[in-house]
Amino acid sequence: MLSGFNLHLAHGCKCWVIGSEDCGGPVGRNEVMLPVLNRAVLITGCDSGLGHDLARFLDAAGMRVFAGVLDESSPGAVELRKASSSSKLTVVQLDITNMSQIKQAYQYIQSQTGETGLWGLVNNAGVLGYVCDAELLPIQFYRKYLEVNFIGSVEVTQIFLPLIRQSKGRIISISSMAGEIPLPGFPAYGASKAALSAYSGTIRQELSRWGVKVIVIQPGAFKTNILGNREHWVRVHNEIVSGLSPDVMEAYGEEYISSLQERLVKMTSSSSSNPGQFLDALKHALLSSRPKPFYYPGAAAWALPFFYRHSPTFLSDMIFSRIFMPRDIRPAQL
Repeated sequence: MLSGFNLHLAHGCKCWVIGSEDCGGPVGRNEVMLPVLNRAVLITGCDSGLGHDLARFLDAAGMRVFAGVLDESSPGAVELRKASSSSKLTVVQLDITNMSQIKQAYQYIQSQTGETGLWGLVNNAGVLGYVCDAELLPIQFYRKYLEVNFIGSVEVTQIFLPLIRQSKGRIISISSMAGEIPLPGFPAYGASKAALSAYSGTIRQELSRWGVKVIVIQPGAFKTNILGNREHWVRVHNEIVSGLSPDVMEAYGEEYISSLQERLVKMTSSSSSNPGQFLDALKHALLSSRPKPFYYPGAAAWALPFFYRHSPTFLSDMIFSRIFMPRDIRPAQL
């Protein structure tokens, strides 16, 4: 999982030196990073996926890691405790939609970091779970995506900002291409990530006078559990179908609605299983003396937004529709 990195200690000092392998463009060769000693980071959403990988990666590099998890007894949380290379990784119960847990996590981390403060906050926790036309997606899904992907991250950021200001540290939010590009099938997810990106851009300017750097990472397609599994897809499918009006059900048809799950399968199979570029971008964002405001690690993460920004709307609509909308199965009334 951590292969593909040229990582070593420079001159006996615990500083990172980045090798020359492909890292999605965020760094140059042999760039010496800030020391990791006495730098602590909180990462949300570490039960699995990229957050889990990042917690292990930063722990192995020597940072003090607070790994926030939705369930501290989950298999991912247990694995983190076992896999830790030092006593510097702590699993923290942190449901980012639960204000009580956010405050408890703040009090604990404040007691552990003392006058040093918290160097980094990585807003990684998020949900997606299903690809679906906007008209078909129940309104409760829109509320859930906004609550987790946007409001939860804002609440965590607000609570932990005193510790970040104390260290003049970093706030890093994991957004998505769907937050910049209006991708068919991602109406609620894209809207929630667009809100997160806009919020991050605002506080980037406001907090710069405090010496705090705010960074957005828009990764490409990596294999995580954010798309869920077949059991979850079936449950959501049934929830969608049961809530549709007869008119909408007749317009789209059962065959088309059922085909949405196959779009998820194709997305999962075509995603990268190597998180190297993502981890490298996070490393640079956390420890470079001059981090970028945006990072685009992974396949097409930079190319698709660039194409969207610089092409006529009719052309980008045509291209993205062909990529993200099924062509073999159409709604029943089309």
